[in-house]
Amino acid sequence: MPLGGLGEIGKNMTVFEYMDDIVVVDMGSMFPQDDMPGVDLVIPDYTYLEKNRDRIRGYVITHGHEDHIGAAPYILKNLPAPVYGTRLTLALVAHKLKEHHHIDGVQLNVIAPGDVIELGQSFKIEFIKVTHSIAGACALAIHTPVGVVVHTGDFKVDFTPVDDVPIDLNKFAALGSKGVLLLLADSTNVERPGYTMSEKTVCQTFNNLFERAQGRIIIAMFASNIHRIQSVVDSSVRFGRKVCLVGRSMVNIARAATQIDELRIPEGKLISVDDIDRYEDNEITVITTGSQGEPMSGLSRMAFAEHRKLEIRQSDMVIVSATPIPGNEKSVSRVINQLVRTGADVIYEALADVHVSGHACQEELKIIHTLTKPRYFMPVHGEYRHLYQHARLAESLGMREEQILIPEIGDIIEVGETGIATAGSVPSGSVLIDGLGIGDVGAVVLKDRKHLSEDGLLIVVMGVDHDQRAVVSGPDIISRGFVYMREADELVEGARQAARRAIDAFGSVDTTDWNHLKNDVRDAVQRYIFDTLKRNPMILPIVVEI
Repeated sequence: MPLGGLGEIGKNMTVFEYMDDIVVVDMGSMFPQDDMPGVDLVIPDYTYLEKNRDRIRGYVITHGHEDHIGAAPYILKNLPAPVYGTRLTLALVAHKLKEHHHIDGVQLNVIAPGDVIELGQSFKIEFIKVTHSIAGACALAIHTPVGVVVHTGDFKVDFTPVDDVPIDLNKFAALGSKGVLLLLADSTNVERPGYTMSEKTVCQTFNNLFERAQGRIIIAMFASNIHRIQSVVDSSVRFGRKVCLVGRSMVNIARAATQIDELRIPEGKLISVDDIDRYEDNEITVITTGSQGEPMSGLSRMAFAEHRKLEIRQSDMVIVSATPIPGNEKSVSRVINQLVRTGADVIYEALADVHVSGHACQEELKIIHTLTKPRYFMPVHGEYRHLYQHARLAESLGMREEQILIPEIGDIIEVGETGIATAGSVPSGSVLIDGLGIGDVGAVVLKDRKHLSEDGLLIVVMGVDHDQRAVVSGPDIISRGFVYMREADELVEGARQAARRAIDAFGSVDTTDWNHLKNDVRDAVQRYIFDTLKRNPMILPIVVEI
C-alpha cells in the first residue's frame, strides 16, 4: 500500500503487509504547494497504520533525505516501532527526534549494506548498497513467503562516487538469477536519456572554479548532500581556504555526519561565521543552505542584505549547486536574479556542471530492470508522467502490459504467483503540519486562507442591547488586506449604510436570531462591494452583546 510518493515528488512511504506482519518503508515529507498558505510541511496520511499499530514490525529507511525521513518524528511519536537504516540515515532521524521534544524510547538499529534483518514471521529484508546524492543510501530486497520484492529506493549507477564505493550491481544480478517477483524502481529521471553524470564531475568543476576565484566562494546546496559538502571541503583545503557553514540545518547535519566520520573536515579548517572577517576574502569558503530559494535560508538573506553576518560583495563567487525541486523554480530564479544584481560572479546549473542528479536516467534504469528480471513491475517515486514513462520503458524491455501496474496513493496492491492487481484502497492523502499543529489545517481552513490572501477581509462590528433586543451601536467597518481605510472613506461609508439597511429591515433582534442577522448583513455588504468594485473580500460580521 503506497501512502505517498506517487503522482508527486516527495512524501515517500510504502506499507508491505503479509498475514499479521506490517513493514513500513520510508516516512517522507514534502514541501507545501502554492495553494497551501501558511503550511510548513506535508506528510502522508497514516490512518491505516494507526488502525493496525499492533501489527507494525518495523520501519526501514532507504536513505536520509527529507522526502524519506521528514515525517519520522510525527509518525514515531504516535506509532513507535524499531527503525532500521544506515549510520548517517539514523543519525539524521535521531537529530529530528531530538528536535521534536518528548519523543523518547524509539529503537534505532544501525545496519550496513549487505546486512539482513528479520521482521515478524513474514519478512526478511536485505540491504543493498546503491549510489545517490547522500551517503548511506540502500535498496531493499524484501524476502516474503510468496517471493522477493526489490525496492530500489533513490539511486543512480555511479562507478566513481565520492566515497569510492559503487553500487552493488552484483547483488541485483544475484537476486535476478534466483527470481524477483516484483520490482519497485525510482522514476524521477526516466524522461532523461543516457546516464546521470558522476559526482566526480562536480568535484572537477569545483576545482576549476576555485582556481579562478579571486574573493570569497559562497556555495548553496542541500544540507543533506554530504558527498557534495565533502567535495567542497576537499577543494577548499587544496586551495588554502577555510570553511564556514551557514544555516541551521547545514550546521546540524554536518555535525551529525562528522561525528560518525561520514564527513571529514581537517583540524583547523572549520571556522565560525563570527570569525570570517579575520581572514582575507580569498581564504574563505562559505557552504550555506538556500539552493531552493527558501525566503529564510542563508543564501536568500545574504542576497537581500538581511543576513546578520554576511552580505554579498561584487568580489564574491556564488555557486548554486542544485536543481530546483518542481514548484520552487520561481523562488530560485528570484534569488539568482538578486545575486546577479549585487554584481557577484554567480554560477548555476545552466552555466556549469555544478550539480548532478542523484537519480538514474533511462540507461541506468534499464540496467536494473535487466539484472533483476522481475515478473512484475511497479514504478514509484515520481509524478504521474514519470510513472507512465517508466511503465513504457519496462514494455520496451519486453515486459507485457499485464505485468506492469501504475499505482495510485492508497491503492491496495496484491501480488503473488497468480498476478498483480489492485484490490481496493486504504485511507490516504496528506496531513498538513502548521507550527505545532498536526492535521488541524484542512480544506476549509486552506480555502479561507486563500480567500483572505487574494481578496482581503472586511469586518462589520455591531453592538446589540440584550434587553432592548436591538442594535444600539455600529455598524463599524474594519478592513484588513482589502482597502486602505483612510483613502476609502466613501466606500467604507457605503458599506456601513448597506449594513444599516440590512439591520433596519431585520427589526428586533432575538438572541436566537443573531446568526440570521449576521447572514443578512454579510449578504448586503457583499452585494454592495461587488456592485461597486467587482471584488469579493471575506465579510465577517461580529455581534457584540452590550
